[in-house]
Amino acid sequence: MLYHTTWLISKLDPIKYMMESPALSGRMARWQILLSKYDITYVSQKSIKGSAIADFLATQTTEEYEPLRFDFPDEDLMCITEKEFESSKEKPWKMSFDGASNALGHGIGAILVSPDGNHYLFTARLNFFCTNNIAEYEACIMGLCAAIERNVKTLEVYRDSALVIYQIRGDWEVRDSKLVKYSDLVAELIKEFEEITFNYFP
Repeated sequence: MLYHTTWLISKLDPIKYMMESPALSGRMARWQILLSKYDITYVSQKSIKGSAIADFLATQTTEEYEPLRFDFPDEDLMCITEKEFESSKEKPWKMSFDGASNALGHGIGAILVSPDGNHYLFTARLNFFCTNNIAEYEACIMGLCAAIERNVKTLEVYRDSALVIYQIRGDWEVRDSKLVKYSDLVAELIKEFEEITFNYFP
């Protein structure tokens, strides 16, 4: 920079003030002294015309560019919509459940979601001592019973409890004697559905 003139282009007035003011104090004066050995010329930034940008964009066009067509052959149409045809297969309902057991008590809950997006919530408080796994099974049974009462035939069940989901699917063996009856009851309730899937998500 010592051998060349530096052109300082900026919109900021303080920079121009620092470069052109004869008397400064404090830090600004030290900056001026340090920068005085360089040949710095302040130039205010000029505005860019919109036509310059348009000209630049015009030079960047490719051969694949296709201009917009402004003719509307279907001017008589008011709107275009997609009609959903009812498929022969019934859309599935979705269910999620949860159960918890701690020092404050034992509670269960389930949510049924219809194909239309309506949510049906169910909660209950258990008046007997149980483990978390028993509470999970109780919540699952409550949700399945609620789905059966609404004549749901296709159901997708989602839960983050690996033990309950894998035991219900038959991937894991039910070893806890307290959970055997719950597993058997869920197996009986599953028979009420034409199609049901149990999905585990972490």
